[in-house]
Amino acid sequence: MAWKKVKIGEFLNRVKKKEDIKDNKIYKRVTIKSKNKGICVRDIVYGNEIGTKKQFKISKGQFLLSKIDARFGAFGIVPDELDEAIITGNFWTYDVDYKLVNIELFNLLVSSKNFIDICNKASSGTTHRKYLNEEKFLNFEIKLPDIQIQNQIVERYKKIEKKINILNQEITNQEELLKKLRQAILQEAIEGKLTKEWREKNPNVENANILFEKIQKEKENLIKQKKIKKQKPLPPITNEEIPFEIPDTWKWCRFVDITSVITCGIASTPKYYESGKIFLSAKNIKPYKFLPEEHKYIDNETYNKIISNAKPEKNDILLTRVGAGIGESAIIDKDIDFAYYVSLTLIKPIHKYINSKFIVHFLNSNEGIKNAVTYSTGKGSSQGNLNVNNVRKFLLPIPPLEEQKEIVKKIDNLFQMCDKLETEIKKSKQNSEMLIKALLKEVFEDED
Repeated sequence: MAWKKVKIGEFLNRVKKKEDIKDNKIYKRVTIKSKNKGICVRDIVYGNEIGTKKQFKISKGQFLLSKIDARFGAFGIVPDELDEAIITGNFWTYDVDYKLVNIELFNLLVSSKNFIDICNKASSGTTHRKYLNEEKFLNFEIKLPDIQIQNQIVERYKKIEKKINILNQEITNQEELLKKLRQAILQEAIEGKLTKEWREKNPNVENANILFEKIQKEKENLIKQKKIKKQKPLPPITNEEIPFEIPDTWKWCRFVDITSVITCGIASTPKYYESGKIFLSAKNIKPYKFLPEEHKYIDNETYNKIISNAKPEKNDILLTRVGAGIGESAIIDKDIDFAYYVSLTLIKPIHKYINSKFIVHFLNSNEGIKNAVTYSTGKGSSQGNLNVNNVRKFLLPIPPLEEQKEIVKKIDNLFQMCDKLETEIKKSKQNSEMLIKALLKEVFEDED
């Protein structure tokens, strides 16, 4: 295939179509997303809301870039819906000579890493004030075949892209099915269906009612020893509250019944330091994942104030109580000394009789998340706020301790199978991305 060197300036011509902003006229303003995410509407406003009255008008099909953020992939082709939108002088507009370059091929070019590299090399200045040098940018050379061959490349790309899109859709479907499979496993577990055969083989296991009594006695002892505070009793569980049937050997409880402590961290944002005591927030918790690696530091006084109610210990549970991840939980599976923000709830089960992993499986099930959503307040833009007192009201089914352990064992084994499937799905996704990259590399690298 014959390729020739072409300066970018040969097919891009800078355009400056001035627009004097009128107060009573409506304008579309533009934003350019970095990482090749494209050009979209920033807002639609009257001219009297626009401070800079000297702006520029753009047209569909033009190439638009940010002189500041082009090196981060902030550029693209103006879509039809932004025809005649306005931009400031920080954005540069170019007409594209589509006799020299196929428009779809050019779209591929500007979405490739190669083009970001060009913009980066053509930018100069200090680290935080680096701008695109237009002369350098337009003088960069790329290698392109003639227009007929470009058209053929585009057609070939479309065929491959169609297959990849079908593959990606199938991968998305598999991911969704796997997510549903995990939740189905958890639901079977918390309803007692996962351990039906186990119960038949172990008919003499201690009933959860007896376990419940032992937990209450343990809590009384802890209160007498002043290790925990006496908790306010909650109303009895009504039949209307119970969401599904459980085995006869199980018992419905509230979280307050099977825990020694349920509390949250400091409500005000503390001052952070370069070193000191580790401080965690909601970002350090994902479903099943305790992620203390990315932490901040606070002073000893603030640390002591936070943990005065309860110090987090290994095998305790952290529950996200605000934001989009409300209800997500994980076990503290590392010996680490830390304090925590108000966005997290610390839950200390009665470890002698309650398996923390069973509790976390329940919390991360659809039923557990439903508890969090049901008891949260401030839904909508605030994405929910789960009051600690409401966490104490959470309803959950408790099996005998031996069965809790068996449930955890079965879930872990089934989730390992799910993990293997997930690895295969991720591998398929990576292969799909590699196909696209390989084709772009073939298009934009020398084939002499």
